[in-house]
Amino acid sequence: MPRVSVAVCAALVLFSTAFLPAHAALPLGTNSEGLPSLAPVIKQVNPAVVNIATRGHVEARQNPLFNDPFFRRFFNVPDQAPQREVNSLGSGVIVDAGKGLILTNNHVIENADEISVTLMDGREIDAKVIGSDERTDVAVLQIEADNLSAIKLGNSEKLQVGDFVIAIGNPFGFSHTVTSGIVSALGRSGLNVENYENFIQTDASINPGNSGGALVNLRGELVGINTAIVSRSGGNIGIGFAIPINMAQKVMAQIIEYGEVQRGVLGVIIQQLTPDLADAMDINVNDAALVTRVIEGSAAEKAGIKVGDVITALNGEAIKSSADLRNRIGLLRVGENIKLTLLRDGDKLTVNATIGTPEEFQASTDSMHPKLAGATITELTESSSLFGKVKGVLVADVDPRSPAARAGLRPDDIITSVNRKPVTSVEEFRAAVKGKDTLVLNVRRGNGALFLVIR
Repeated sequence: MPRVSVAVCAALVLFSTAFLPAHAALPLGTNSEGLPSLAPVIKQVNPAVVNIATRGHVEARQNPLFNDPFFRRFFNVPDQAPQREVNSLGSGVIVDAGKGLILTNNHVIENADEISVTLMDGREIDAKVIGSDERTDVAVLQIEADNLSAIKLGNSEKLQVGDFVIAIGNPFGFSHTVTSGIVSALGRSGLNVENYENFIQTDASINPGNSGGALVNLRGELVGINTAIVSRSGGNIGIGFAIPINMAQKVMAQIIEYGEVQRGVLGVIIQQLTPDLADAMDINVNDAALVTRVIEGSAAEKAGIKVGDVITALNGEAIKSSADLRNRIGLLRVGENIKLTLLRDGDKLTVNATIGTPEEFQASTDSMHPKLAGATITELTESSSLFGKVKGVLVADVDPRSPAARAGLRPDDIITSVNRKPVTSVEEFRAAVKGKDTLVLNVRRGNGALFLVIR
């Protein structure tokens, strides 16, 4: 009975749009019986959605003992890790018909040796990768074909919770499957703390194979790239996520121009300004980013930013959260000039900064030890769930392709000792790792603990 009631309500909402004034009417058509229908919107955008099939190779899993050269020689195991073939299905969206450009997810085409795109009219075309960005999970492909249809890009900044949206893709290999729902939430993050996330959450049914497909509004405009779901079974439970098209557009523009994202950095470590922190600091601000560290020699230091500053706006646009600031800075180009609005000791300030290079940031954070390259080590702050419970230093960030990541360090790890010597500050940690060929790190990770050996 509840399902029937929801369906009736939805039908009434759609039906009522037929009586809106002409300037406010939604682009809903009618079927042969005169009932409201999404069919006109679907017919408009469907040809721009493509199915993507990939074939590639990845390293096959093997016994961890074989990571040791001694065991590899003893059991006559080749030094080269064994490979296994993998196949995957996904979706994509044609955004430029003239150039044959397709937006999809990085994880759809990752490790692919061959990529085949199937159009709605049945044509199968080989695609090449223009470039991809792992941190935002965006990739751009190109195909050569005539008579392509592109989708019109919308403005994801104008989305509101409750807006109707439509998801189109290739779930479980079922070509051009259409589902509908609403925007359940905006600005979602935390699925992978290493990445730049600002997801649109929707209850439109998204399943494996939908990745890279289209999330469109009722005007038939692309507002998101479907990318992930939360599920215990692997199927849809009504919690799906899409990359906002505004973010995907910025990434795509850099990929097309440079072949990759030339991500700039400001040079600050930040945390969310919580109500408790705001109250303790006597700040009447709800949504902002609190500066907990300024990297020496960085763009932030040159601009005069200090620890304890509260960043409230970037280029005149309010900061919604620390994640929002991180995302927006991460999409800026090196050398770009920005204006930051700050609160410092109750005073409102404006500073100008020029976005620096990742190398400048790395030079400062990696100076502790070359084998920790890519890890940002900071003092333990209240942003950690273990603050006040353990003593150590915080791994604030880790580049997923860095030596530190390969050694096993993860963001939010807390290092409590180095070579059995307790460390309680960044200076103690710096001294403990200096000149050491081998590092044995005692790490607290969530509710667990482990030792990492870095040689």
